[in-house]
Amino acid sequence: MKNRLLIVGSIAYDNIQTPVDSVEWALGGSASYAALAASFFAPASVCGIVGRDFKESDMARLARRGTDVSDVEVDRGGETFFWSGKYHDNFSSRETLETRVNVYENYVPKLGEVSRSAEFLLLGNIGPDVQKCALDSMKSDPFVILDTMDLWIEIANAPLRELVKRADILIVNDSEAKKLSGERNVIRAGDGLLRMGAKSAIVKAGEYGAMLFHPDGFFAVPAYPVRELRDPTGAGDTFAGALAGVLVSGGQTGFKHIKEAMVAGAAAASMTVESFSSDKLEEAGLGEILRRAECVRKISEI
Repeated sequence: MKNRLLIVGSIAYDNIQTPVDSVEWALGGSASYAALAASFFAPASVCGIVGRDFKESDMARLARRGTDVSDVEVDRGGETFFWSGKYHDNFSSRETLETRVNVYENYVPKLGEVSRSAEFLLLGNIGPDVQKCALDSMKSDPFVILDTMDLWIEIANAPLRELVKRADILIVNDSEAKKLSGERNVIRAGDGLLRMGAKSAIVKAGEYGAMLFHPDGFFAVPAYPVRELRDPTGAGDTFAGALAGVLVSGGQTGFKHIKEAMVAGAAAASMTVESFSSDKLEEAGLGEILRRAECVRKISEI
C-alpha cells in the first residue's frame, strides 16, 4: 500500500498517579500512543511485543481504524511491559515508582513483508538497539522519524548518535536536546542536532509548544491551550504519531509539510493530556483534532 507507515516502539500497561486522579493498568507505551494518533490520518502497521496478560480488547483498540497489528508479537511465557509513575503538583516533574521491562528484555523486532516495505518509519521511544534492528530490517529506504529520551542519551549515547545520522526528523524535548548536543541554549541545541547529522529536528517544549530546526528555516508551533490537565503521559508520543500520520497522508515531507504536520501533532497531544491513556483522543475523534489544529494556526497568526 502506498505511503505505508510503520511504527516501532513499546506497548505497555501503566499505573499513574497525578495531582487530580489515578489509574491502573491503562494502555500505554510509545507505539500505542503513536499508532492511535496516526490512525486518524493514515493506515499504519505497529511492531512491538506484549505478554500473556495483554487484553484482547486492547489489541482490538490498537487495530481500530485499519491499523495493522500483525507484527505485534504475543509472548505467552511473559508479561507486558509495565510502568508506574507519579506526577507532582506542577505536572512538569514525575518520579518512576516501578518499571518492569518484562517481554521487552530480549526483544528483537520481527517485521513482515508489508512492514519492511514501508515508506515512512516512526521509531518510537525505545532502546536504540531495537530501533536500529528495525531500521536495518527495512527493504525500502524509508523517511525516518526518530524519537528518544534522556535515559537512552545517558546509557546508550554512542548507538543513539549513529541513529541520529540516519534520521529525517529527530524528536526530543528541550532538556534532551541540550543533553544530546552539549549546548546550554535550546536554539543552539537545535542547531547542534542538525550538525550531528539529523536532516531536521523538532524540539518539544511542553505547554509552550515545539520548535522545528530545518535547513530551510526555523518554525515554532504553540501548544493548544489546555485548561483541564489530567495526565501528560504519552503526549509526546501522540505528537509524533499525528505528525507522522499527516506526513504519510500527504506523501510530502518538505519544510512546509512538516510545519503543517506539527500543527496537527500539537492539537492531538492537547487531547491526550486531558485524559488517561488515549481515552479523550479516541472519544473526540478527528473532528476535534482538526478544530484544535485550526485554533493553533490562529494563535500563531499576527
